[in-house]
Amino acid sequence: MSDDVRPVFIGSEIYRGSSYGDWHPLRVPRVSTVMDLSRALGWLPPAQYITSPRAKPAALSVWHDPAYIAALQQAEADGAVSEAVRARHNIGTHANPVFPEVFRRPATSAGGALLAGELLARPGVVYAPAGGTHHGMPDHANGFCYFNDPVLAILSLRRQGMRRIAYVDIDAHHCDGVDHAFRSDAEILLVSTHEENRWPRTGALEDAGVGNVFNLPLPKGVHDSDMALILDRLILPAVADFRPDAIVLQCGADAVAEDPQSRLMLTNTALWSVVAALRPLSDRYLVLGGGGYNPWSVGRAWTGVWATLTGQEIPDHLPSEAEAVLRALIWRGNRRGRTPPEHWFTTLRDTPRSGPVDERVRARVDQVTARLKATV
Repeated sequence: MSDDVRPVFIGSEIYRGSSYGDWHPLRVPRVSTVMDLSRALGWLPPAQYITSPRAKPAALSVWHDPAYIAALQQAEADGAVSEAVRARHNIGTHANPVFPEVFRRPATSAGGALLAGELLARPGVVYAPAGGTHHGMPDHANGFCYFNDPVLAILSLRRQGMRRIAYVDIDAHHCDGVDHAFRSDAEILLVSTHEENRWPRTGALEDAGVGNVFNLPLPKGVHDSDMALILDRLILPAVADFRPDAIVLQCGADAVAEDPQSRLMLTNTALWSVVAALRPLSDRYLVLGGGGYNPWSVGRAWTGVWATLTGQEIPDHLPSEAEAVLRALIWRGNRRGRTPPEHWFTTLRDTPRSGPVDERVRARVDQVTARLKATV
């Protein structure tokens, strides 16, 4: 494979020191860990790394309200918001706090998503682990998400001439912002797997939208065998039958068992299986991050995503340089951060977690696939 078609990693140093606050789930380092681990393993040469631009207000306004964009800029400048702005735009709340980079950080991940769409004017693979902020709404912050970079990425792909776009979301939380944007668009396929009765409590099994929307809420405890069934019987047939011009995968790591924000029991190998299986279905492929609140599990999972996209062989035991990256992580405020298991430091690959398929999962997959077949 020549240099110009190798997968591209979009990142930024802004994520290294930026935090939503010492008490917030997004206090943990994520993208910087993936960058450091990938470099320590020799997987991220300069030729495949692009520093994300910061999206300008005019670029963000293709979907976001200019008044909301201006409010975020002012919140960053002032370090605070008024009660009126808090009520109008949901900024300065417990979930969506004002922090020093409250405009620049989300504008950077949005800029990466917009750039990804431009890069995919030609066939290729782009990885933007800072992306995946799928809860953001046009005029307000929502669920830790200030701008909705999956929506912006899809609109960017559209500007490059891609009409039929498949969006697959395997985050533990439903992609309510992306659903809001495209649920009436027949040229967008949306497939979401997410934990049932988990915030934002949207994406019911029966909620089909107007376009090609397929929601699969999952009971707690879903493991790798369940996801293998979902991948083979729902995700892959849906995307293949749709014949997309491009695929966007939101690969949130909060469905992994060790994450504190869900009760799903996947391993990172299940996520990597989805990443690998979707790649042959389109010559334009964008993989985003998303949720993930355990610094070790998200760093290991997303580094493995990059390995999957680039065809790297994941070692059974990490070299000392990569192990040092993981040993340097700190997870304050969580009991598992005090005594992490040794394999969180020494490996990337989780031991697969398999077992009998949950009959509730099987029945729901059957229900969704029946509707899928009816739409073909």
